[in-house]
Amino acid sequence: MFRNGLTPAHVIVVLILVVLLFGAKRLPDVAKSVGQSLRIFKSEIKDLGAADSAAPSVPAPASPAPVAPTPPSSSPSDPSAGPPPSPPPATGTDPLPPAGAGPQV
Repeated sequence: MFRNGLTPAHVIVVLILVVLLFGAKRLPDVAKSVGQSLRIFKSEIKDLGAADSAAPSVPAPASPAPVAPTPPSSSPSDPSAGPPPSPPPATGTDPLPPAGAGPQV
């Protein structure tokens, strides 16, 4: 299908389409904008490469010594450990009406 690649006829057709789409007066502005964008892109890529190579290699931090887990203090003689908190009392009204219930008149 693409055995012959891009021929000069293809290039001419693409250039004619570009002129028809943008107009001959706007082509220099478009070319200038594309050139500036490419220049900025190249400089940013160069800065990223320089920043990566300039970054000093930091050795990995030493892993801390393992800490033995402490057993939970659930002894019944502990006075500070009171009963678990109880849930709030039911008020008898739901904060949300049942699904499908319209406004009451």
